[in-house]
Amino acid sequence: MFWSRSSISDDMRYWIHDCFEWFDEMFEPPKLPILPTKSYFSAPGGRDLATAKLVLEEIKGHMNLEEEVDMYPINNVPPEHRHEYQALSSIAGTYEKIDGSSVIRYDPELMQNPIIFINMLAHELMHARLNGLEDEIPGGEEAHELATDLGCIIAGFGAFQLQAADDAGWFGYLSQPSRAFALAVFLDRRGLGIEAVEKYLSSRCKKYMRRAFKDL
Repeated sequence: MFWSRSSISDDMRYWIHDCFEWFDEMFEPPKLPILPTKSYFSAPGGRDLATAKLVLEEIKGHMNLEEEVDMYPINNVPPEHRHEYQALSSIAGTYEKIDGSSVIRYDPELMQNPIIFINMLAHELMHARLNGLEDEIPGGEEAHELATDLGCIIAGFGAFQLQAADDAGWFGYLSQPSRAFALAVFLDRRGLGIEAVEKYLSSRCKKYMRRAFKDL
């Protein structure tokens, strides 16, 4: 008899579970996944800074993040902050702590795809949430970027993480199988199945999720 191999390594599996325990103890766990619907995101359409800030505030609300965060489009950073940034027009988004303040800059072109835009902002806001805790997260500083992506899934943004990577054609820090497994863990811990998110996923992402639930 032949058995199918898991889509992720045992080390990754254990690390994901360890991170869930750490995050849920450190922050208030969300009761349900955050979904790309008007009940979660009511900001109007548009590509201006005012609209981007509305989306940012909605994500902060879902994360229970009260910290003030400054936000600027790439190539439109105020003079007092310009020396802090690399001049890379291809950057989707960045997070930095400048003079004690959290600053996010973003590529306005991403607003054409709300899934990608919201996912990018969630990732940068997770940096703000984890600022100063890099050494405490399972895996420590070396796993920080991975933990930032995973933290978004644990915070409820798993459907955005998985679908945004599929839409953009790049995979960020976590692999798609790892993202799907983490989203499956999130749902399973709440007694939910793939039906809670599949309406918002592509056929390819649904395959990742079906495999992930088998890996559980």
